[in-house]
Amino acid sequence: MEVMSPTGVPPLPRPLSASRSDPERRAGVTPGSGTSVNTGFAGILALLATIALFVAVHFMPDSYFRALLIDRGPTQHAAVFLGVWSAVILLLKRSKLKIQRRALTHPVIPENYEFVLSSRTADQVIRNIHAIAEDPDRFIVFNRILVALSNLKNLGRVGDVDDILRSLAERDESAHQTSFATLGGFLWAIPVLGFIGTVLGLASAIGNFSSLLDQQADVSAIVGSLKEVTGGLSTAFETTLLALVIALVIQLWMTAQKKAEEVFLDDSQEYCLKQVVSRIRILPFEQLGE
Repeated sequence: MEVMSPTGVPPLPRPLSASRSDPERRAGVTPGSGTSVNTGFAGILALLATIALFVAVHFMPDSYFRALLIDRGPTQHAAVFLGVWSAVILLLKRSKLKIQRRALTHPVIPENYEFVLSSRTADQVIRNIHAIAEDPDRFIVFNRILVALSNLKNLGRVGDVDDILRSLAERDESAHQTSFATLGGFLWAIPVLGFIGTVLGLASAIGNFSSLLDQQADVSAIVGSLKEVTGGLSTAFETTLLALVIALVIQLWMTAQKKAEEVFLDDSQEYCLKQVVSRIRILPFEQLGE
């Protein structure tokens, strides 16, 4: 998309809009900034999806998968819910990252190489950004440039603008790390739920074994009853198995998403360097005024 400039450029297509494209905003909830997700909204979606999953599994024919989800106790249900919640968060983050990346394909500086970015021409670039996006403050890279250019008009020094951009990049990096905090908590809780299920299953099996010893005097009867106890032990360990599989899938998915967002932040920093820092010039009258 080309930006309309004073020299005359064809009319712009429909401006970018993070709010219009954001799935959280379209659902009528307060969206997270950047690639952050509204955890409560994601939890509601995950709850509905989990209920739908268990209803569908309930009507499935008897199978190992059905028994694994339905007949292993409440800890299985909680682990599956947290796994679905994590998946919803990652899907929303992927959608938000895709929206943020659109900004990197639109230059904010006129392609004319004679254009000089200074305190006098900063307003023109700001107007270009507002022409590209309806809500530029919601785009990470545009927000950085707007803040830097607003300070350029006051400071007038290239080094100061570069420092501001670096400071904003560090802030975005910190926000990026924080946006994964909830997922980190879920990845800790899911295996713990599996271990709790296993402990509960073991406690139940040991209790059944004690009852069998009290009720059975014949050794052969005790041996036959032990089959039920060992079957209960197998069921107990399956709770941990499911939890570990869920945690493994979420961990790998989260690692891929985190890497994609880190690459985006690096691309945003490079974009700012090329579009802003490398095009800034301090005019002679500005130097005299310092």
